[in-house]
Amino acid sequence: MRLPADQRRRQLLEVARDLFAARGFHATSMDEIAERAGVTKPVLYQHFPSKRALYLELLTDTGDELLGALRAATHRVTSGRERVEAGFLAYFRFVAERRAGFRLLFSSAIRTDPEFARVVDGVVRTASGIISELIEIPASEEHRRVLAAALVGMAESVGRRTSETPASETDPERLARWISELAWFGLRGVRAEEPSQLP
Repeated sequence: MRLPADQRRRQLLEVARDLFAARGFHATSMDEIAERAGVTKPVLYQHFPSKRALYLELLTDTGDELLGALRAATHRVTSGRERVEAGFLAYFRFVAERRAGFRLLFSSAIRTDPEFARVVDGVVRTASGIISELIEIPASEEHRRVLAAALVGMAESVGRRTSETPASETDPERLARWISELAWFGLRGVRAEEPSQLP
């Protein structure tokens, strides 16, 4: 069936996301992606000039999707605790509902390629920036950014574990409740920086 160009591009991205997440960048060929999508290889190359270009777009697209979910979820609530839980819930829903996307972004193999790693590091830095603005404690911006990076790392670690758990056993709301409670009470215990004492 002939699809409009934007719909075809989206279809190709989704097919490629599943294949790359299952088999990795090097083990997946453009031939396989074209065949799975039901198109000829020239059609695939009309949309993406190379496998690397396709993979980079997938990383960017998936990262934007995750960051958009975090922004939307935390924008709708007002209290600090609600923001923490909403952020974790959006994250764990992404892990549960977009497993291939999560695996694509956070595969350990990504780190071996500097160009791919830069895209993923940018997503992580932006996520930390979003979270740091939600932390309401009397601390410096740098202090909040370090705490936000710790929260993002905690979410990523739980996300990796979750992505290996059968979907039927994954409950994003329960995970968000557990981890946000840990994060919230941890943040409540953070003291403001004290000025350094002169000798």
